[in-house]
Amino acid sequence: MSISNNILWFTVLSLLLLFASCGDDDVVLPVEEELITTLTAVLTPSGGGAAVTLSFTDPDGDGGAVPVITGGILAANTSYTMALTLLNESVSPADDITAEILAENAAHQFFFAASPGLELMIAYADQDANGDPVGLATTVAAGAAGTGTFTITLRHEPDKGAAGVATGDLTNAGGETDIEVAFPVTIQ
Repeated sequence: MSISNNILWFTVLSLLLLFASCGDDDVVLPVEEELITTLTAVLTPSGGGAAVTLSFTDPDGDGGAVPVITGGILAANTSYTMALTLLNESVSPADDITAEILAENAAHQFFFAASPGLELMIAYADQDANGDPVGLATTVAAGAAGTGTFTITLRHEPDKGAAGVATGDLTNAGGETDIEVAFPVTIQ
C-alpha cells in the first residue's frame, strides 16, 4: 500500500467515526411518576376560625402498609380557602412534591369531586403559565348539611384544552393519575 492509499483509508475511517459519533446524544428517559406518600388539604374558613385538615399518608407508597386517611367536618353555608401540600416522606429529608408541581404547573392539574349528598362547590384560585387552572389553591363553598366523600385527583399531563377540563371536569382530561384520594367529609 502506498502512502496516498494509507491517507485515503485513514480519512475514510476518520469520517466514519465522526459521523457515527454525531448521533443523538440526548437520550430521553421516561419520566418517573413522583412518589407521593402524603397529601394534606387545609381548609381555612374565609370569615376566620379554625382550619380543617384532610390528610392522606402512605409511608411506604403503593402496597405494604394500609394508608391512613383522615377526613373532616365543615360548617354548613361556609366558604373556605383550600391549600394542598404533597410530600414524598419515604426519603429523608422529605421531597416537596408541591414545589415540583409548581415548577411544572402546565403539566399538572387537580380535579375535585363531591359524592352525592355532599354539597361542595369548588373554584380554582391559581393558574399555570398559560392561564389554565392548577388547583394547589382553591376556594371551597360548603352548602347544606350532608355526608359523603370529597375526592382529590392529581393528573400529570392532562389535556387542559379539552372540553370541560378548565372548569374541573375530569372526563376528557386524559393524562396519568399521580394520586387520587377520597376523604370522608361531613357538612354540619
